Amino acid sequence: MSSAPAPPAAWPVEPVLVLGAGPVGQTTALLLARWGVPSIVLDQRPRRDDVGSKAICQQRDVLDVWEAVGVGRRIADEGVTWRTARTFHRGTELFAVELAEPGRPAFPPFVNISQTRTELLLDERIAAEPLVDLRWGHRVTALDQDGTGVTVTCADGPRVRGSYLVLCSGARSDELRHQLGVRFEGHSFDDRFLICDIRTDMPGWATERRFYFDPDWNRGRQVLIHPCPDSTFRIDWQVPPDYDLDDEAASGALDARIRQVIGERGYEIVWKSVYRFHSRLADRMRRGRVLIAGDAAHLVSPFGARGLNSGVGDAENAAWKIAYAGRGWAPDALLDTYHDERHAAARENIAVTTATMDFLVPPDGERARYRADVLARAAADPAARALVDSGRLAEPFWYVDSPLTTADARRPFGGRPPRGQAPPAGPGVLVPDAPVRGAGCPPRASRFRELARDGFLLLATPEADLDAARAAATAAPGPVRVLALGAIDASGALAAALDARPAEVWVLRPDAHVAAVLADPTGDDVRAALARAAARSTTTRAEEDRHGVLPASR
Repeated sequence: MSSAPAPPAAWPVEPVLVLGAGPVGQTTALLLARWGVPSIVLDQRPRRDDVGSKAICQQRDVLDVWEAVGVGRRIADEGVTWRTARTFHRGTELFAVELAEPGRPAFPPFVNISQTRTELLLDERIAAEPLVDLRWGHRVTALDQDGTGVTVTCADGPRVRGSYLVLCSGARSDELRHQLGVRFEGHSFDDRFLICDIRTDMPGWATERRFYFDPDWNRGRQVLIHPCPDSTFRIDWQVPPDYDLDDEAASGALDARIRQVIGERGYEIVWKSVYRFHSRLADRMRRGRVLIAGDAAHLVSPFGARGLNSGVGDAENAAWKIAYAGRGWAPDALLDTYHDERHAAARENIAVTTATMDFLVPPDGERARYRADVLARAAADPAARALVDSGRLAEPFWYVDSPLTTADARRPFGGRPPRGQAPPAGPGVLVPDAPVRGAGCPPRASRFRELARDGFLLLATPEADLDAARAAATAAPGPVRVLALGAIDASGALAAALDARPAEVWVLRPDAHVAAVLADPTGDDVRAALARAAARSTTTRAEEDRHGVLPASR
């Protein structure tokens, strides 16, 4: 477990309001507490509703975020680990993606566990955290903000005030978005999807995700199967727009549908539901002192597990920036970069998931013929196989175009990597993890990302001017740690994961993303990169020319 950063004892303004006690709101509040920031979490429900599996795929880097607040390992240990994603067309396996593991990560690529259980584990951490005040039964109907804070009005009359507000109250936040002047445009897909959580014994299926195009038992449509804890399998069937679950259950057709997948073995339906997919995005994710996160800001189809996982990315981005702006370590402009970075991440997710849905449910005849041709050829043709889209799995977004990132001509971003792969370490990319030990490590820290989430981090490779880095750190507001790579990387695993080169200083943000990689920098160079990474200034064209910095490009 990562130790918390050590901010000043007192938060100088009012608590932060968090609307919504789902995983995004819970994560936001716990991360704020890690920065010494008190929060009040308001949820309209009377209590936690323990119903259904909901979002089940928790991505490795999200588990890392949860471990920073003390619960990632428990979630991972209770969940089902899988590393392989198999895709089939009818009875033929087309390909299997083995998910990459850059560096030596602490967690597996994906862990399947119900959102319901994840929420309960996060609730346990909240109950033990005095800086989080969770209040059920508070339906917010109005919000007003001024230059120093945000006041919300609840349906039963109470008014609650905070310094900032993170709106993560889910997709049905229409009225609050309207009050903020935020549009939530996009579209909904006509086809429906049946979901069943089924407890049964399925030997050989417990450690992999399976996706079927046009199987005999759902001709013309798709089926997705995920393993879950307690011998449970999550099965999603694409069904017609007029599908009626009650009629199918009453007629026995649902039992027949399930047995087409699992055979004659015994089973129990733990939960079932029918849903439609949506693709929507808020036009602004910051309005004054309000940041919009999770499903309140963006909706995507679940193929690829990009919903909850991207919401946790929102939470981490929002939490450290609110902490820095509220403590005066960074200007208010840092909060603008929340929109810059997370809106770009949401656009990426929508582009990826829309392409998947267009392949799964072709919107016109031309694309239907294209899909049929690709699937027919894919069993024997590797080129066609690469065109099959059964969902590109969730991955951290790359902040290469962020105003906080100092790009590096020596480490250009190569664009979206092949599915299952991660981009090389470099500016804008989440830093790979690796074990660390040595005199330079704080007590209890055993992994690099534990060090990288305590504030800004300056990592100096051999031959770099360590004194210049220390001087720059001393001059910067807020926590900045300086470490020599050789002092913490006895095995060389971290240097290999970074492709570290002599005389470099790596500047890491409080969310473990690389802000800059500086070659043989002076103290002024490091100060400039730190200032840019906290929105205190931007790199000048003269500095860019001197260091060969190019505009970031995706």
